[in-house]
Amino acid sequence: MDLWWFLISVISTLVGALLIHHFFRIETSQIQREATADKPSHPDLLQTLPEPILLLKNRLAEALPGCVISASETATFTQAINAYWAQQECEVVPACVVQPHRAQELSQAVIILKNGFDQFRRESTSTNSHANGLFAVRGGGHSPVAGAASIANGVLIDLGRFNEVTPSPDGTSVRIGAGCRWINVTQVLEKKGLAVAGGRNSAVGVGGLTLGGGLSFLSPRCGFVCSNIIEYEVVLADGSLVVASSINNPDLWRALKGGSNNFGIVTSFTARSFPLPQIWAGFLYIPSFEASNVLSAFHDFLNRTVTNDVGQTYNEHAGGPLTSFTYLHQLGIQAIVINLVHTQAPTIGRKWPACWQNSKFASLWRFWSTCKLRSLTDATDELSALDPPGQRQLFATTTIKNDPATLQAAHDAFRKSIVSIRKRNIKGMSWSLVLQPLIPEWARKGDPNSLGLDTCDDEPLVVVGFMVHWTLRQDDVSAETITRCAIEQIETFATAHGTNHRYRYLNYCGKWQKPFDGYGEENLTFLKQVSRKYDPDGLFQIGCSGGFKLGL
Repeated sequence: MDLWWFLISVISTLVGALLIHHFFRIETSQIQREATADKPSHPDLLQTLPEPILLLKNRLAEALPGCVISASETATFTQAINAYWAQQECEVVPACVVQPHRAQELSQAVIILKNGFDQFRRESTSTNSHANGLFAVRGGGHSPVAGAASIANGVLIDLGRFNEVTPSPDGTSVRIGAGCRWINVTQVLEKKGLAVAGGRNSAVGVGGLTLGGGLSFLSPRCGFVCSNIIEYEVVLADGSLVVASSINNPDLWRALKGGSNNFGIVTSFTARSFPLPQIWAGFLYIPSFEASNVLSAFHDFLNRTVTNDVGQTYNEHAGGPLTSFTYLHQLGIQAIVINLVHTQAPTIGRKWPACWQNSKFASLWRFWSTCKLRSLTDATDELSALDPPGQRQLFATTTIKNDPATLQAAHDAFRKSIVSIRKRNIKGMSWSLVLQPLIPEWARKGDPNSLGLDTCDDEPLVVVGFMVHWTLRQDDVSAETITRCAIEQIETFATAHGTNHRYRYLNYCGKWQKPFDGYGEENLTFLKQVSRKYDPDGLFQIGCSGGFKLGL
C-alpha cells in the first residue's frame, strides 16, 4: 500500500512538473494574444476634452512641434498609450502625449504646464479644479497601478526618447537616460565588461525603480540602486534644469534617493559602474510539498547574515533568494520558484558557489534548475520572461522580521486566499507570494538616502510581496480585495507577535499603501522640506498625477 501511494505521488509530481513547464512556455504568447484582443478602442477625444485642457494641449503643440501626439493621430497615439506593462495603464486615455527629445523641450513643457496649473488654481478653489492631476510622467511604464504613470484627459509626458546610455571613458560611471529600461543599460555595459547596481527585471524602467529606492542583485555588495547614483539632471517645477549631486543641491540629491516623483522630472541618472564579467544565476523549480522546507531554508539563510559566517554561508556576492510561492488558477496547481544569484562567478559554470552549496537550498527536491554562468542581461531577461506584459497586474507589500512563525503566517495567508480565488473563479489568475531579503546594512552602503533603514537594527528583514495578474477587468475589485485581505492578515499576525516593521518598499506598494510613512518621521519631514523648497506651489504634489505623495 505504501509503495502504491508512493508511485501515485511520483506520477502526480511528474505530471505537475510537465504542466508547469508547459504553462511557463506558453504563458507569454497567450498573455500577449489576450491583451491584444482586449485593448481599449481609444476614441477621438477632441470633442470631449474640457476646454481648459484643450487650450493647454494646443499651447504645448504650438510650442513643441513634433513632440505632441493627439488622439486624431490614431495609430501613433494608440501605440504611445499601449506602451505599458500592465493592461490597466493602457486603458487610461490622456488628452495628448508629449514626447520631448531633449531636456530643453521638457523644460518648455513644464513651464507651460506650470502656467496652466497656476491659472487653474486662481480660477477655481474647488477640489475638482483642472489643476488637480493635470499631467503624468512615464519612464518605463512598469507600474501595475492605473494612473501611476498615466492620466485620464490630462497631459502624459513620455520620457521614452531619453534613452541614451553613455559610459564614461574611464569606466567608473555611466549616464543613463530616464526613459531607458534596464535591458538598454546592461546590453551597453556588458560589451565593456561593466555593470551597475540596477534592476533585476530587464523590462523595468530605470527611472521608477531608482527613484523608489531600488533593489538589485548587487544590493548586498553596493546597497540600494538609488545609493549608487552620483548625479541627477532634473527639470524643476519652474522649468529650470539643474544638477543634483553631493556638491550641487545636495538636499535634492538625497531626497531623490527614495523620494519618487515628488520634486521634479529627472532626465538622466549618472550611476557608478564597475567591472563585472559573468554571474552565476538561475531559478529552481520546486514542488509545493516542499513549502515548509523552503521557508526553513529561507529563514536559515537570512539568519546567517548576523552570524558573520563569511564565505561558506553568506557573502556580499549572494543575490537573493527571491522565493516565490505561486498558484496558477488556470491549471489549478501550486509551485515554488526560487531565484538564486552569485555575482562573483565560480570557475565552473554550473558549480554552485559555496554560500549556496552550503545552504539548505541545495538539498531541496526540485523539478529542474536553470542556475548557470551567464551574463547579467541573460539573468534579468530570465526573470522578465516569467511575468510578461499584457495582463492586469497588482502589487502589495509589507515588511516583517526574519521570524519562522511570521514567515509561516505569510504562507498561510497565501494559501487561504486560494480558496477565495477558486470561489470567484478569477480567469487567468496567477497568485504569487514573494519573499526576499532586506538587510538594513544595505541602506548604509553607497550614498546617504531617504529610506530610513540606515538607523534600524542589523537584524535581517523580509520584504513580503504579492505579485498578482489576471485577465478580465470585471475581476479587478476581487483581485484587490483578496490581496488587501492577505496583507492585513500578515500584518495583524506580525503586530501581535512583535515581528512587524514600519518600512514598505515603495516599488511594490499597492495604490492604497503609504510607503513614506515607513521612512520614519525625520525622513518624511526632510522630504517635505525639500519639496517646499524646490516646488513651493506644489506642482508635483497636486498637478502631477500618479506615484505616492508626501501628504503636503
